[in-house]
Formats: sequence, C-alpha cells, structure tokens
Amino acid sequence: MGVTKQLSNDLKTKIVHHHGLGEGYRKLSQRFKLSVSTVRNILRKWKTTGSVQVKARSGRPRKISDRQKRRMVRTVRVNPQTSTKDLQHHLAADGVTVHRSTIRRTLHKEMLYARVMQRKPFLRPQHKQSRLRYAQAHLDKPASFWNKVLWTDETKIELFGHNKGRYAWRKKNTAFQEKHLLPTVKYGGGSIMLWGCVASAGTGNLVKVEGRMDSTQYQQILETNVQESVTKLKLRRGWIFQQDNDPKHCSKSTKAFMQRNKYNVLEWPSQSPDLNIIENLWCELKRAVHARKPSNLNELEMFCKEEWSKIPSTTIQTLIGTYRKRLEAVISTKGGSTKY
Repeated sequence: MGVTKQLSNDLKTKIVHHHGLGEGYRKLSQRFKLSVSTVRNILRKWKTTGSVQVKARSGRPRKISDRQKRRMVRTVRVNPQTSTKDLQHHLAADGVTVHRSTIRRTLHKEMLYARVMQRKPFLRPQHKQSRLRYAQAHLDKPASFWNKVLWTDETKIELFGHNKGRYAWRKKNTAFQEKHLLPTVKYGGGSIMLWGCVASAGTGNLVKVEGRMDSTQYQQILETNVQESVTKLKLRRGWIFQQDNDPKHCSKSTKAFMQRNKYNVLEWPSQSPDLNIIENLWCELKRAVHARKPSNLNELEMFCKEEWSKIPSTTIQTLIGTYRKRLEAVISTKGGSTKY
C-alpha cells in the first residue's frame, strides 16, 4: 500500500508541475488519463494547502479505553470461560455500550480467541503425581521394551453415533431437503462394546463384550483372547500386559487370575487414556466403520472386525516410536493433560 500512495503523490506532483508550465485542466486530464474533476481537485488542494500529501485522519474515537481493554484481558485470562455477554455487562456498568463483535475484535488484537474446550479426564493431584512418576520412570525405556507390550482397551461404538457434527453445503431455505438432513435414531440406534489388543507387530483379537462386563467376563475374555493374540503377534517370553485401572481390571479375582497365568502387568496411572496408543486406533476404526454405513448391529460388529484387521502394523509402530513424546508432554505439564 505504501508504494501505491508514493506513486500517487508523484503523479500529483507532476500534475502541479505541468500546470505551472501553463497546461490547463483539460490538457492535464488527457496527458495523465484522469478526469477533469480529479485534476481540478488536486490543484485546488495544492493551491489551498501548498501540498498534495494526504494528511492522516484521526478516525472514529474508540469506545473502549486502554484501561478497560486491560481489565477485559485480565478478566478472560483469570477466567477463560467468561463470555462476551459478561464482558458487555462489565462495560455497561462503566457506561460504555458496545456490540459483542467489538469486544471480540478487541480481544483478537490481543491474540485471544474463543475456541471449543477440549474434553479431558478430571485429574486430581494424586492422578497428576502418578502420571508424572510413570512418565519419569519410563522415559528412557528402549524401543525393545515397548515392542514387548500388549496394549489393551475397551470402547463403545454406536450404530449411528459417528454422524454428530457433520456439515453439508446448501443454499438458503433448503435445510429440510432430504439430502441435507441427518437421520437420527433414539440412543444412536444401539451400540456394541468391544475389547481389543495390539502390539508392534499388528492388531490382535477384537471381541464383542456380551452385556455388561464384570470381572468374571473380563477374565473369560482374557483367557480366550490374550494368549492367542500373543502367539499371533509373536510376542516373546517376557511380554508385558497393559490395561487401565478400571475396577474390573483391578479386582481381587482378576489379580489372582493374572498371577495364576503369570501376567507381567505394566504399572498404569489412573485417568490416562492419552498414554494408551490404542485410543488413537479406536478413532481410526470408528471412522472406517461408519464410512461403510452399517445398517444393523450385526453389520456393525462384522465391519469392526474387518476394519480392525486392516490396520497396518506400520501405524502401530509409528505410535510406539513416538511414545517418548507423550511421556515428555506429561513431564512438561507436571502430570497434567496433554494433546494426545
């Protein structure tokens, strides 16, 4: 923009120069390909002010003072959930009436933007301490350690639940055309609970949980699927079993079962789904399954098992290979939540 303004000033100076040599408005307009009125205005300004420069304009005065702006910034930093409506009321108490868009623009200039809050497990001080101890204890474990781990977890997948928050391009007043509608079914059309396991060599068994899982059923799933998966994934002697701290995983009977079967269980901090690589795979699985649009729960289960088997081992190896970054993130937040 600065170059354009400089050229414009040069042009104006030339017009004044040629006018001083005796050229009239019409001749100047032809020479510089400008309208006569434009030439007249330039020369009138020069005769009146002695300059062709455009002076800076003061503009409309700001309604929000610097002091009020600082208070707004301080308010949202102390309480990030403060709404623009709340800030509007605070300003109104000072006798300042502004639109909420003005408040948003003011905060944007301070590099503050309203964003959707991320959902993360609630962490008590003891949870943070446990997460920090885990991260510090395992930070320098070699790749060979993590390659021995059998990662396990459960997830619920709904028949139509993945459709939430979808977008469609449409014109005005076409919202209720069938192609722009997202069909809904009560309770997501039903759901299934799955238990699965993975290791660096690939995906292990994926099984449907029948009814509500308790300690007894959990042990039955382990008895039927763990050793089979360990053999399939070629985990050698000394393999490590990972699970979270769900009550049915930590019950006396489950611990006794694991001792009888000589499970080497990885110590695990509570409230730490971000430290389990299988969580990333659940997201991939759900996307792939819902892209196939299962029409009933039997299809849903079948598609889940098919897509689970298609997950490449390289995907899992990448997650394991970058596991140190997760531990570093936990340490940097002193046991707090991470982006994972």
